[in-house]
Amino acid sequence: MEVREDQVERWDGTLGVYGVVDKPDCALIMPVDDGFHLVEQFRYPVGRRQWEFPQGSWASADTPAGFSGSAQDATLDNGAVALAQAELREETGLEATRWAMLGRVNVAHGYSNQGCVVFVASDLRRGHPAREATEQDMRQRWVTRAELDDMVRRGEFVDSLSLSALALYERSFRSVDGAR
Repeated sequence: MEVREDQVERWDGTLGVYGVVDKPDCALIMPVDDGFHLVEQFRYPVGRRQWEFPQGSWASADTPAGFSGSAQDATLDNGAVALAQAELREETGLEATRWAMLGRVNVAHGYSNQGCVVFVASDLRRGHPAREATEQDMRQRWVTRAELDDMVRRGEFVDSLSLSALALYERSFRSVDGAR
């Protein structure tokens, strides 16, 4: 991650400074199994634990061959799914045999160039998580669709990427799985 300040000329010709956070793109995974698998961890910037879908990014040295690292260019065939598979296994211990890419979202386009590819993982097999040192306090939970809707209403599921993923899921699958 890098934070920079760019000298910019605005549309009206005035000069200014624009702060930008350069951060590698990430993947978010919606593990679906007659409900959803969530993870909860402490998020330092907001000072509290939050429930969310599993997500993460490659360290640039670990980016697989064939994947540019850009969520904008991600496909199931160019290595982007490898990140999603690794994050799912690492955070939950789950492995999926079916993957679908729902789309791409900008994480915080007002100040960051980071994008996120959203995947649905299904036909899940359980294993053991292999969490990083910073994820050792992570908890995992399976919820029904109704429970997730209640969590959203109560303000217990507020991660913007996870809510964006849920909206993409709704748009893609609402008529297919009857999950409304």
